[in-house]
Amino acid sequence: MFDLTYPVVRPILFSMDAERAHEFALNTLSIAPRWWAGIASITSGKPHASLAREVAGLKLAGPVGLAAGLDKDGIAIPFWPSLGFGFIEMGTVTAHAQAGNPKPRMFRLVDEGAIINRMGFNNHGSEDLAKRLRVLREDGHWPTVPVGVNIGKSKITPLDEATEDYVTSTVRLQGLADYFTVNVSSPNTPGLRSLQDRDVLADMLPPILEAAKGTPVFLKLAPDLADEGVADLVHLAREVGMSGIIASNTTIRRDMLQLDPNEGGGLSGRPLKPLARHCIQVALDAASGKLPVIGVGGIHTAEQARELLDAGCAAVQVYTGFIYKGPGLIGRIHRELAAR
Repeated sequence: MFDLTYPVVRPILFSMDAERAHEFALNTLSIAPRWWAGIASITSGKPHASLAREVAGLKLAGPVGLAAGLDKDGIAIPFWPSLGFGFIEMGTVTAHAQAGNPKPRMFRLVDEGAIINRMGFNNHGSEDLAKRLRVLREDGHWPTVPVGVNIGKSKITPLDEATEDYVTSTVRLQGLADYFTVNVSSPNTPGLRSLQDRDVLADMLPPILEAAKGTPVFLKLAPDLADEGVADLVHLAREVGMSGIIASNTTIRRDMLQLDPNEGGGLSGRPLKPLARHCIQVALDAASGKLPVIGVGGIHTAEQARELLDAGCAAVQVYTGFIYKGPGLIGRIHRELAAR
């Protein structure tokens, strides 16, 4: 269904401002997500059973997951598994609700298959998300695939109080989220990437892990880190007991673009792929098979997803490719993986 309808729907969505189109689609799904899920499941279906796997104790229905950023506040959680996602990640959420950066703050680079965003962690806060997750669990509507939450630092929180900010969100969501992702790699919150310093993270991560009480916790890295920095943080993650690495986030680089639109923010999509692929490989090498790595960045085809899985990634995530290729992308990737 989606492979047939998205070529018709996409021009309408792409005629709108990027953020407005995002909100329109998400709000439409949020009105009756289970109804939309029923419609989508008719043609999308679950990944083939052969693609199921366990990653850090999480039972994934398939290796392709939804990356954080698309559904920050989890308003369409019941819908996403119907497209075939093997796992889904909400957020980024922060301890304090915040409006994010001034608009406009999301831009499509259609010819490049890319998006630039400087959203700034706009969300309703981790307490609001916790209430939503609790209702889903109590009402028996929890998805059959793992639901993770990506956690970031509130803009109003000083950097020297970042640990408490992350711990607050973790405590609120513990027992509700199936896993957490610590996001210290977004380029859109001032100073956030300074938290990727090894000494800083060595102090930050243990309290977050303690607050998670055994819930898997992943660390998300930026593709702009030097190779030594990526490897060092992977080693740190192993030392403190993290469950895995997600590589990578968006980039602030523009040298891979044919035409720089001169817009600040994080670049995702097709131009990011070579940089993300390198970052992923460095993380895989440093992990040495002892810590799972989830690959993300520039995946638009089944071949690209398969390349990362063959390289050793435990799973992959998509976001920008989903926007450009449509909801049918997930089913196509899983079908081609299963056929092989």
